[in-house]
Parts: sequence; structure tokens; C-alpha cells
Amino acid sequence: MLHRFLKSAAFVAAGILFSGSVQATPVNGTGLVTPEVIFGSGNANGSFTGVNTGDVELGLRGKVRYNSGGLPEHTFNYDGDRTYTFSPASSNAPSNRSAFNFEWSINTNTSGASSYFLDDLTYLLEIDLNPTSGTSFVSFDPVNQLYVDNALGDNSTGNGGGTVAPGAVAYALGIATQNVAQNSWNLGFFTPGWVDPQAEGLYTINLSAALNGNVIASTSIDIQYGITPVPVPAALPLLAGGIAAFGFVGWRRRKTQA
Repeated sequence: MLHRFLKSAAFVAAGILFSGSVQATPVNGTGLVTPEVIFGSGNANGSFTGVNTGDVELGLRGKVRYNSGGLPEHTFNYDGDRTYTFSPASSNAPSNRSAFNFEWSINTNTSGASSYFLDDLTYLLEIDLNPTSGTSFVSFDPVNQLYVDNALGDNSTGNGGGTVAPGAVAYALGIATQNVAQNSWNLGFFTPGWVDPQAEGLYTINLSAALNGNVIASTSIDIQYGITPVPVPAALPLLAGGIAAFGFVGWRRRKTQA
């Protein structure tokens, strides 16, 4: 299904300081996020890199979006640390899409014992659009926006059972009353004129959550696209200092079903 969403029109200063190290191992020791994968339908749980600390759980993973037949599949090519590997040569992706999607999951109250809803925290998603060994991040809060077609739910939401709010008012209510948000995105959603989403190389994606400006959880993955995987440390320091978070107006994305 094709969904449209608007991001906030303004460029917003994040004001978040990163400290400590990134969690870069399977979330919950299993790679399974809580409660399930709630976006789309039939999307398998598992192979998420992430962290669950103080009832706040963050997860990231890569997944084949376009196989040789142009279809999504439950292939993650995960090394069990932080790296996901995909080959454009075995993909039939459109020229404006990468062969893989990256998927993120946020749960602010995994045990049901805390009082955090989604809008009680702020988040920073950093998407590396530089296929070289360097990084060039586009950064923004993927949750606290005017409207995003994130799948929303709580700890009782089943597989594929997340709700996509029908508009800004419903979305604001959703993030104020629910604790799970997830989505599946492609590099092609972020790269009009900036970089070829088919460019082979190394892409890094970071996700952090903060309370009152203090980071309480963070995770990071690397996606090797058409290049030979190389070993990386299990934990790496994140950037320190204020990082700009960007909002975008009128861009589109495709929610995949597998």
C-alpha cells in the first residue's frame, strides 16, 4: 500500500547530547522486539539490533525489500552483531530504490510498569546517505512530528496489527496514548537528488531516545550494500554534541508487506 505523510516544515535543533556507547547486539538477546512486528502484514520478528534499558526498547534492522523477482522477503543477512549485508546484483529494485529497507522499532514501556508514552520522549534517527566509509547523516525525530504514517500500538498489539493514524489529530492522540511505534523505510525515500540509492557501499543508521534532553537508550547498525563485510567492534561511541534534526515536507514512502 502507498501511504503519504508530512513531516514538520521547520528545521529543528535537536539539542541532544550522546554519551556512553551504542548497543550493537541482538535486542533482548534474541533479536526479537516487543511485542511483535506491528507494521504491514506478515512481517517476521527477529534479527533486530538494539537495546532494552529502563523499559525503553529500541531496535534497528535491515531486510531485503526487492529480491530477484522484485518482491520483499524475510532475509536479513545479519551477522549477530550490528551488520546487515545485501547485494544489488541479486535484486530487481527500481532505479530510485535500494534493494534493502531499514526497519526501526520503539517501545517506551516494554514491561507495562513505567508511565512513558511515545510523546514523553524525544528521538533521533540518523540515516547515513554517504556510501563511502565516511558518514553524512540526515537526522530527525521519527515520532514527534505533525504526522507520520508510523504503525502505532501497545504491548498487546499482534503481528501486523499496528494502527496508522488517519491524520494529524489522530496521530497526536496516538503517540500520547500508545507506547509502540515502528516503520520500514528505504534509502530512496530520503535521496531525491542527494545520492543514488543504488550506490554500493557502507551505510550507518543510528537511533536514540532521550528524556529531558538526556539520552537514555541508543543503538546503531551498519548496512553493507554490495561490498564485502568487514568486522566491526560490538560497541562504538556515538557522536557528542548537539545534532541538527531535520523535518521534511511532502515526501512519500512505500510500506512493504512480506
